[in-house]
Amino acid sequence: MSDMPKRITLQEWDLQYERLQRAGIVQPDYGGPLSRHLADGDRRLLKLRYDNSAAALRLWNFLLTEEDRLRQARANGKKILGTMKDLGTVPVMAYSFENVVAFYPDGAWWIPCVMELSAGLLEIADSLGIDESFCPVRAMLGAFVTGAHFPIPDMLICSVGATCDDFSAIAQRLNDLGHQILWWEMPHRRGPEPDEIAVDLPGGFSAPTRQVEFVKSELERIKAALEELAGERLDDEKLSAGIKKANQVRRSLNELRHLAFTAELCPIPALEMLIAEMLAIHFCSDRHETIAVLDELLAEVKARVSTGKGVLDNDAAKIFWVNPVADLQVMNLLEDCGGRICGTEYLFTHALDEIPEDSDPLEALARTALADPMAGSSSDRAQRICADIHRFGAEAVLVSRIPGASHCALEGQIIGEIVRDRYDIPVLEVEVPPVIDSMRPTVRTRLEALVETVKARRRPRQNKRRHA
Repeated sequence: MSDMPKRITLQEWDLQYERLQRAGIVQPDYGGPLSRHLADGDRRLLKLRYDNSAAALRLWNFLLTEEDRLRQARANGKKILGTMKDLGTVPVMAYSFENVVAFYPDGAWWIPCVMELSAGLLEIADSLGIDESFCPVRAMLGAFVTGAHFPIPDMLICSVGATCDDFSAIAQRLNDLGHQILWWEMPHRRGPEPDEIAVDLPGGFSAPTRQVEFVKSELERIKAALEELAGERLDDEKLSAGIKKANQVRRSLNELRHLAFTAELCPIPALEMLIAEMLAIHFCSDRHETIAVLDELLAEVKARVSTGKGVLDNDAAKIFWVNPVADLQVMNLLEDCGGRICGTEYLFTHALDEIPEDSDPLEALARTALADPMAGSSSDRAQRICADIHRFGAEAVLVSRIPGASHCALEGQIIGEIVRDRYDIPVLEVEVPPVIDSMRPTVRTRLEALVETVKARRRPRQNKRRHA
């Protein structure tokens, strides 16, 4: 079908689904109308707006059926690995085995949003001494206690050190509850001293060789543990093949991001782009299907760009978004206020960078892991954000503060100062709780002000061009 791209409600998707069926849409086995997910308690879906393409339907159905895939994997005799906090490193190793499926229990932080607090996960965390002074990822504790949102993994692996202090504390509480965790350490990434040999990392950073060697030694421990779990040896050939598959996902995403952020008309909404980027972290429990989902989405976006079609007005303010949102509805809200996403940094840019294929595969993963934005300084992170602002032509930066997150205390201020100094563009910080309903008018007003500031700054330039 060649519908005009637009954002539609869940109710409108029911009608669109009927039209797609009449047109002969071919769906995967997890396909079906989006509204069926309401039966799982995902009430927030009623308040979101979605892209109206068949590719978006496949993307959303893929995301919302991950629990089904995990339970089917267990029924098929596969081992389930819960990998926490490294966001994109250990899953590449896990999916290099034939019978291991990896996922991030961290993703439970969105359950309070999607289920509009009805699951009671935050209340369970409160009862365990992890209150609202901690990051919303504390919902993970409740998910493990209830066992209602994903199968309890056969093994848990968690990175600590230069990561999020909140998450480390929450994971330790999980360990106290009897869920044994294999810990591995991520050192704070630093620049090499004059007498040290430097190693280039993905994303433009560098680190001393000794840091790369240390992370590689930690990944060797994980590799040995995974081999024992799987009953299978992971040699360099298998790991290299796994890296190539991961890079296939990352290349598709990089092309998708470039088109979405630089096209004259925004070809795909911010919410679908957020979900697409998240697939790079652990492939939503199916690497093969992730590739197929992204291929279809990329084809849709290419078609829209080539025909000059988009989902937003052509004068939408170009906003660079920093940090993932706790409430997905805020991505819709930015667009309702006249903005569009032109660049993102959702705390896992290292999962979007291609993994080097010309070196020892475990060392390549170590280098990629060290490129984690959270493993370095806030100024390092800001420098990469600045490079992407230039690449995508963003006109303002919005930093989504995560309530209670230790890394959010000052990093927004540091990033903002560096961005303003480099580009003299507006920077706004907004705290986004798991459900923004009570704060929606305030958040909307601030987003509208940011958009209006961007458009007001354009007028002198437009007037100057008219008079030239």
